[in-house]
Amino acid sequence: MAEKTKVTVQKVPNMMAIVRIRGDINVKPGISATMKLLRLHKKHRCVVIPATVNYMGMISKVKDYCTFGEIDEATLKDLLEKRGRIAGDKPLTAEFLKANKLTFETFTKKVMTREMKIKDVDGVKQFFKLHPPIGGFAREGIKKPFAMRGALGYRRTEINKLLRKMI
Repeated sequence: MAEKTKVTVQKVPNMMAIVRIRGDINVKPGISATMKLLRLHKKHRCVVIPATVNYMGMISKVKDYCTFGEIDEATLKDLLEKRGRIAGDKPLTAEFLKANKLTFETFTKKVMTREMKIKDVDGVKQFFKLHPPIGGFAREGIKKPFAMRGALGYRRTEINKLLRKMI
């Protein structure tokens, strides 16, 4: 009889948050083009994207200029409420979402479960302008990876703490 083998299924993160840490000086053209495709035009910008193979390839290309990780629902809700913008650089309000028959909670849940994208609501900008983090980045600075106590690269769920410092 054939033995049963255990198949471990790795949990794929639903949504990823990417924050641009470093500026435009001495960035190679290919990396700069990828940043523009991700809508990370300036420092301290954040985008929330689904964790698909295509996006993960783009993230691996810009990992030396950005930090990224799995965003949770509460942090995404705070990002939308406090840093969400609509056309004309006006704040995203509950009244604007109400006109689209949504609330912040339902919009956040639908984005997290991939039923809806942020761009599906007309007029909502797909990126967030953030402040520099309160207390600064890590002790080793913005040129070293997170694994070496720096600020760049993959943070897993620690991205939520950074985003809360930057909101």
